[in-house]
Amino acid sequence: MFYQFVKILARIAIHFYCRDIRINKKEILKSNGPLLLAVNHPNSFLDAVILCTLFDKPVYSLARGDAFNGKLISKLLYSLKLLPVYRASEGVENLEDNYTTFEECIKIFKQKGIVLIFSEGRCENEWHLRRLKKGTARLAIAAWQQQIPLQVLPIGINYNSFILFGKNVHLNIGEPIDRGSIVNNFTDSGLLLNELTATIQQQLQTLVYEIDANDRKQKVARLYLSISGFKKYLLTIPAFIGWLIHWPFFVPIKNFIAKKVAKDGHYDSILVGLLIFTYPVYLLLFAMLTYLIWGGYWWLLVFILLPFFAWSYMQVNEQID
Repeated sequence: MFYQFVKILARIAIHFYCRDIRINKKEILKSNGPLLLAVNHPNSFLDAVILCTLFDKPVYSLARGDAFNGKLISKLLYSLKLLPVYRASEGVENLEDNYTTFEECIKIFKQKGIVLIFSEGRCENEWHLRRLKKGTARLAIAAWQQQIPLQVLPIGINYNSFILFGKNVHLNIGEPIDRGSIVNNFTDSGLLLNELTATIQQQLQTLVYEIDANDRKQKVARLYLSISGFKKYLLTIPAFIGWLIHWPFFVPIKNFIAKKVAKDGHYDSILVGLLIFTYPVYLLLFAMLTYLIWGGYWWLLVFILLPFFAWSYMQVNEQID
């Protein structure tokens, strides 16, 4: 229930935070499981937020285990369909808990569910695909060994910026990989593990943009949509109103997060998370103020005009940092 509520909020919010989300195979978003999404990981939990809101069916996401500290936090994360995966750097004694998470994933696959795993293993704000860890292949092989008709779906998620408000996102979906796609049989699990990992790596290499830091601005400008001059002209005044009205709300949050987490790759994700839960409160407060000043039903316009002004500003805001 809580997951569905947050998903509705996120689905609305993500289209205000992201200027454009381009998907090459939209029909895949209606897929049933069993499905394992093998995704690159450039932008912390914003990657999962975008994917989970776009897929019709619930998506279970594997997340770093050290986030599950404390019973209350752990319960909250589980309610959002997050499952912990531990690395050796987070304590060797926790590695055995990964078996519990993998068993839970197998149960989800048996129920024709969808699981998301970040195949690179950790987040880095960069336009580059890193060498994949073998956890994705291990999970898929474990499902195949139990005769589950699991498909592994490589997805490359690409951003025009990791700090700007109003992003362009390109979601490049690859070809599903099933048991029949792999040449090696189960007599040599090592070869099977390596081949499946290599197959996923090869697909993701074509789905993830490789952008050199020295040519970044020029290539980002070529790859991503830019707003037309006519549309920018029409939205200039609403955008300015949007900036003026939302400055007291957005700028303090943005500056606070920038000071705390700008250097560890989580800036975007934390900003989006806070906006999803705090913006409705800001709308309510603005509506109450409108009612106290003008009375009547003018306050109802707040829930239409303020989001429109915010959307307008997002459309004309700078696209390349």
